[in-house]
Amino acid sequence: MILDDQTKLELANLVKQAVNEAVESRPLSAEEVQWVRMAIQADAQRAELRKAIIEKSLAGLVWVALVAAGGYFADFFISHWK
Repeated sequence: MILDDQTKLELANLVKQAVNEAVESRPLSAEEVQWVRMAIQADAQRAELRKAIIEKSLAGLVWVALVAAGGYFADFFISHWK
């Protein structure tokens, strides 16, 4: 089914109108608003935690690579300069 631009616009407007009517007919209670805010805050904190874990993991991998390279070169120079 292929929709033209006018039909898509009309459909989007109908969906928007239906959502607005549903929200206006039953607004959230104070407890529900508080729960939604807490859920949004918790999701933001999880995102920050994931970002921090990724950054720390990458930094750890870089340090491990540097230490391994340093150990390799130290062993190379010790074994070849005897």
